[in-house]
Amino acid sequence: MTGRRRSSPRPFPHAPAVGSAVACTAVIASLLSGCGSLPGASGDSGEKDPVTVMTWAPESTKATNMPGMPAMAQAYARWVNSRGGIRGHHLRVLTCNERNDSVSAAQCAQRAVDRGAVAVVGSYSQFGRSFMSPLEVKGVPFIGGYGASDEEFESPLSYPVNGGQASLLAGNGRQLARDCSRVALVRPDTIQGDQMPSLLNSGLESGSRHPAKDIKAPEDGTDYSTEVNRALDGVGADPAVFGTSEAGGKAAGSCVTASLGDHTDAFFDSFRRLQEDSPRVRVASVLGSVGQSLVNRTGGRSGPLEGADITGWYPVAGDSRWAPMRKVINDFAFNDNRIDPADQGVQTTWIAYTVLRSLIEQLDDEGVEDITPHSLQTALDRGDRAVDTGGLTPKLRWREDDMLAVQDFPRIVNGTVTYQVVRDGELVAAQHGFVNVTKTLERRRTDS
Repeated sequence: MTGRRRSSPRPFPHAPAVGSAVACTAVIASLLSGCGSLPGASGDSGEKDPVTVMTWAPESTKATNMPGMPAMAQAYARWVNSRGGIRGHHLRVLTCNERNDSVSAAQCAQRAVDRGAVAVVGSYSQFGRSFMSPLEVKGVPFIGGYGASDEEFESPLSYPVNGGQASLLAGNGRQLARDCSRVALVRPDTIQGDQMPSLLNSGLESGSRHPAKDIKAPEDGTDYSTEVNRALDGVGADPAVFGTSEAGGKAAGSCVTASLGDHTDAFFDSFRRLQEDSPRVRVASVLGSVGQSLVNRTGGRSGPLEGADITGWYPVAGDSRWAPMRKVINDFAFNDNRIDPADQGVQTTWIAYTVLRSLIEQLDDEGVEDITPHSLQTALDRGDRAVDTGGLTPKLRWREDDMLAVQDFPRIVNGTVTYQVVRDGELVAAQHGFVNVTKTLERRRTDS
């Protein structure tokens, strides 16, 4: 996230390009192959027009990758199309590799517009400035993005389903404030990473704790030994005082939290090697940087993440509320190993498509058969019905009255998180239900 605010005018609702986006769907079948089309989902067995959307995410890059998001979108489309579509509208999913690159992000957005997508759904990109502009020009709504850029929480065409990085970091700070008197934050040395300290500190300060030591790290590093040593020194984990971890020494009240995306595993690999010569400290992170697969790779119950405090947006992966998603993955993903049902990107995509489906059903109930960017935007802004995500989030609406008063993030409508912990090598709920961090975010000081 950049922390920069910019004006983003609401698109003129009667722009001619909106109509052209619908017209494009009539010829989209001949163009799908260039954009990662959904196999078997291009037919239209009903009389109603198909609905074309796009999902993009970075794949095969040196930084954070989210291949499960477009894969989940494709599986979702296979599922709804096997049931006759959404109220007779077959769903066509275009995908695009965002490549963790601003130029590619803009190209994906322009491709969505050019191919007649009525919405971009459940996508990941840090480059909101690049991808939102093409969508805003044509009035294409951005529904349920991952929350990795400021523009997702600023643009009137963005409809987030979670509180993004802001809620995760604020929630992680509150979670750590219960047990940690000294905290070090290891985060990327990027514009997005520059916002993390104030967000984490807002949570720590709500528990009357001091701000965290800010440890900058390369986003694509392979060895984080230097950052581990700086973090341990920053929380006062002195082996001369507490003894070494190998000898059973513990630095009570000392905590290290790391949020480095896909490279968090490299950090904890370095942490494991160096921890033996230092007293044991409590560790933490946020889902998206740490998940069950990383816990398994780092040794499970005997690894450095045992006992770690983890903050997420949604219920733990084993919660029964995820059963419908898991069934769709089992029945329609065709053993696609890109899809991890415990991954927050996959989960966000499922929720985003749940929102899309609810909107199309609402428009159908109102007698609207022509699903366009403008009709979706109107339904979202009007918010006549709250979207029920099956308990995976609070019910969602995007009316002006639903926007939270959070500095820099005016489009947040869901300020809740969940607290999880690694226990016996498994990520489990640390407490029941959602934790609302809205007030914590509203009190955040950006000069922290």
